[in-house]
Amino acid sequence: MAKPIALTRHQGLDALELRAPDGAAATLLLHGAHLVSWKPAGAGEQLYLSPKSAYATGQAIRGGVPVIFPQFAGRGSGTRHGFARTKPWQLVSAEIGKDDAMAVLRLQDDEATRLVWPHRFEAELCVRVAGRSLEIELACENRGEAELDFTAALHTYLGLGRLLDASVRGLSGLHYWDALTGTEERQRVDLLLPEPPLDRIYYGVAQDLTLQEQPAGRPSRRVWVRQQGFADAVVWNPGPEACAQLADMPADGWQQMLCVEAAAIERPVRLAPGETWAGMQTLVLE
Repeated sequence: MAKPIALTRHQGLDALELRAPDGAAATLLLHGAHLVSWKPAGAGEQLYLSPKSAYATGQAIRGGVPVIFPQFAGRGSGTRHGFARTKPWQLVSAEIGKDDAMAVLRLQDDEATRLVWPHRFEAELCVRVAGRSLEIELACENRGEAELDFTAALHTYLGLGRLLDASVRGLSGLHYWDALTGTEERQRVDLLLPEPPLDRIYYGVAQDLTLQEQPAGRPSRRVWVRQQGFADAVVWNPGPEACAQLADMPADGWQQMLCVEAAAIERPVRLAPGETWAGMQTLVLE
């Protein structure tokens, strides 16, 4: 029988500590439905979380997995990266099952959201942790009487020992938008060696991606990144100059992270009244 998970506190905010029977664990905040920790069974922390991040009402958290909804970056007239990551979400369910631990949070429109995005909606985030895998699913239902569209992403900060030891495989042949140069390019090699700064939106991602870390003198690491429902993927690292300008990140923090994000950007999701969409990102530590 499933065992309910009680709310606790993390950095002064309501949180859920998900711990599967095999020891796999994750920490999910109600603030922004923000995942701030993922530790697979028998392994250490896999996400990057800035030690300078603020934990306060109305403020975004730097690191973990921010929920970008209903607008990616400045691609629209609303709040940059949307309002979902700074709003309080409601707890729907949280329980430990036979093989996993899972939680579902919900966000609905209110007067404040309708001022910047005039739609009635219900969004849910489901997080499931078990063994060496983490599943994050974002869903949205149009509860209004008019069509709506949105862009979204799971802005996953993967932790690294050192960026220069990392690579991403699986992007060969894809077209991407380079936000730094304002040009569309084509990925001509399978292995992306991150050279910061890096800010790319890859279109039409149909296969799994792999983050590889091969430090000298230490064991290598691979994290498989799979996505369903999300057509695009973002690969981002601010680099030293931009990172130094971020008040909520250490000046050298760029060396310990790489964002690999499941996203729906090029073609916004369009929902008729009553329609529902869902997208999932799955991370698996090899």
